[in-house]
Amino acid sequence: MAFDGIVAKSVVAELQCLINGKINKIFEPTRDELLLGIYCGGKNYALNISIDSSNYRINLTTTSKPNPQNVLNFCMVLRKHLVSGVIKKIYSNGLERVIFIDVECHNELNDLITKTLVIELMGKHSNVILLANNVVIDSLRHLNKFDNSTRDIFPGSKYFQIKPSKPEFSAIKTFDDFYKLFTMGDSISTALANSVNGFGKNNILYLLNELNIEDNSTTLDDYKKLYGYLKELTTMLENNALSNDSSCVSISNNKEYIVSKSSNKKTDYFVLLDNATNFDNLKINFFIDDFYFSKEKDEEFKSYKETTSRIVLNQVKKIKGRLNNIELKIKECDKTDLYKLYGELITSNLYRIKDYPQNSIVLENYYDNNNPITIPLDKSISPSKNAKNFFKKYRKLQNTIAIVSKQKALANAELNYLESIIYELESASTLDELESIYSEVCDNFVFSKNSNTVKNNIKNSSNTKKQSKKDDSSLMPTKLIIDGFTVWVGKNNKQNDYLTCKLAQNSDIWFHTKDIHGSHVVIRPSSLSEKSNSEHNESSSLPSISKKLNLSNSGVPDSVLYKCACLAAYYSKARMSQNVPVDYTYIKYVKKPNGAKPGMVIYTDNKTIYANPQNFV
Repeated sequence: MAFDGIVAKSVVAELQCLINGKINKIFEPTRDELLLGIYCGGKNYALNISIDSSNYRINLTTTSKPNPQNVLNFCMVLRKHLVSGVIKKIYSNGLERVIFIDVECHNELNDLITKTLVIELMGKHSNVILLANNVVIDSLRHLNKFDNSTRDIFPGSKYFQIKPSKPEFSAIKTFDDFYKLFTMGDSISTALANSVNGFGKNNILYLLNELNIEDNSTTLDDYKKLYGYLKELTTMLENNALSNDSSCVSISNNKEYIVSKSSNKKTDYFVLLDNATNFDNLKINFFIDDFYFSKEKDEEFKSYKETTSRIVLNQVKKIKGRLNNIELKIKECDKTDLYKLYGELITSNLYRIKDYPQNSIVLENYYDNNNPITIPLDKSISPSKNAKNFFKKYRKLQNTIAIVSKQKALANAELNYLESIIYELESASTLDELESIYSEVCDNFVFSKNSNTVKNNIKNSSNTKKQSKKDDSSLMPTKLIIDGFTVWVGKNNKQNDYLTCKLAQNSDIWFHTKDIHGSHVVIRPSSLSEKSNSEHNESSSLPSISKKLNLSNSGVPDSVLYKCACLAAYYSKARMSQNVPVDYTYIKYVKKPNGAKPGMVIYTDNKTIYANPQNFV
């Protein structure tokens, strides 16, 4: 847990810069967030308050937040009571993660009164409460003690703060009292986190590492070192003096954050006495802002990706189920010719059928060297009507074959398209790319029936989702310069579609992996620079690609063509393979069939080259 009592107290120490600041704006970007615009000392500040269960905090921010058109109730209450009010005090009690902001404002009679904004940062129990004379005006979350709560939090109820179950570190007066906390045999981090309020276990572990103390140490000097450090830190916090000589740093290389080696993502932070000589004001606040901005973007991306993937996979499941039903119908159609044979044999042998009714009849099959064949009959009707029924079944199955064959082709096309979207999702690395994929999903007729559901699922997966923007910027493929030549790469189906069908010219050369989902790659031939000419002369060891494709007049050296092929292989499902087949041809030979999905094309007059994706890296 990053935002523990130490961090909360550190933030409060820095927030003293807002004293005598005027609240001029209040927004509620999401149901778990508030944003206060404060003007103080000739500067504008934005104070972010989040009670999200996993990202709860209070800090100054430079991150822009959306301003919803529909204003929520609690935001309206805060605007009514606090806008134009002046902040007179920001404080917390001990190392509790409960922060109080006293605001002086005018009431209906224009009398000056003080109202208090209480920010309780307690995980899933976090809340923001507005008080007047210790009575709740309103709160972000209403609580009832009969609903598994220890107190009432709703308009008109009297406010009281929940007493912490653990003592403050300030209550520990001597080293002997401190040392008694570790008599149960637990590790230092566990014992300290369980015994003293305000210390997160992870932060203690980082601190121990910084002080070169083992978590299971039994050395008395280590405990004295830890006690002295914590005593100094908590004293400074109580005196609001931390901001002069502290910062947020990690345990390694004096960096600002704990960074995961595997994912290269920020995972945690903590407050550490640093004796920084060049300390910037509000450093801790903005470190926290940057940390949670990165964390929320990662979480948003993950949630967005998982939600979109789940929707697409559900569609894949439906189509596979449809294909199974189609295969069953096709299997039934295997009897088509047999019904025709039955009808013909009965018709040609009507004069021989005697002693009717009967359940079956054995006749010679003149299509099979007159070998006997048993034909089932419906004894309730005449042989001639049996023959007519067999012909009727034959014609019906013929029609069914035509229909189900078309259905199978359409289902396979849809499945192939969905698999291309799955590949895009696996390859996506930014929110913009995911939004483009989501837009494609909603625009496609396969999802038209569920587009509203899709949209709602995506929005609900993260509180900070942006609606997809259907502008040309989202359609623009990635532009590269390879040895002086302009090359475009489509990163999703929509970009592929725009690149191949609109941006590219007939003389451009088009690349795509053969029968493998991947990006469209287009290179635009141009006049060779001196550099390109020299490189072309040096590429004699490469196969003569240009001759195979009749590109001798294109001006594109073999080396560049091969790099483009490697690029197409790299941005495909075969990225980790070798000798990937890549088809290439002129754009004029690439067509999009009527009604085809985005990025789906057919092409002719192509050649194939085997490229190694790793040669692009």
